[in-house]
Amino acid sequence: MVKVFDLNNYHQLCDLLAEQDPDLAGIMNRYGYPPFWSRPNTFESLVHIILEQQVSLASALAALNKLKAKIGEINPESFLQLNDEELKACYFSRQKTIYVRDLAQKIINGALSLSALALLPANDIRIQLKNIKGIGDWTVDIYLAFTLHHCDIFPIGDLAVVNAVKSLKKLPKDAKKEDLLEISNIWKPYRTLAVMLLWHFYLEERKVKI
Repeated sequence: MVKVFDLNNYHQLCDLLAEQDPDLAGIMNRYGYPPFWSRPNTFESLVHIILEQQVSLASALAALNKLKAKIGEINPESFLQLNDEELKACYFSRQKTIYVRDLAQKIINGALSLSALALLPANDIRIQLKNIKGIGDWTVDIYLAFTLHHCDIFPIGDLAVVNAVKSLKKLPKDAKKEDLLEISNIWKPYRTLAVMLLWHFYLEERKVKI
């Protein structure tokens, strides 16, 4: 059975990690609990994650809001009615237009069911989602963590997480992914909760520096 977290056990699991790792405890002591970041299991949420690929969160949200202003509810059918120029006006790049169209078409033709995904193990979800153009491991990891709330996800492709680990554990800037993954093993089977704390640390530290 897939281990998931929710609002009922979120703080409890953060406390458990803080007991195991003094560095994570330090984040909690300084900044408190991380927000309960969560998104519904919808087409819109996956579109949002695709938009966040390799751009700032603010840019992705601007594109999502522009799309929402254009079509109202963001669903596969409405999205596929937009032409290239209309999507460009919503800040969609050519590549992301291709990606989201492929996602929309697969949902409409029944090749992908988001409700069915929620019942599957992480590896099976990864296989299905990576059949969509433009969806790789980072997108799947964010979906598993934010939307389905799987407990043990570590998005090694996420720059904020990588930089937070390096800073927190005082690693060199050129530390290898293998070193980061080895450190993440101490947080199993609740690495997603550690990631929430790491994002919290990263965002709060940036506020301090600004």
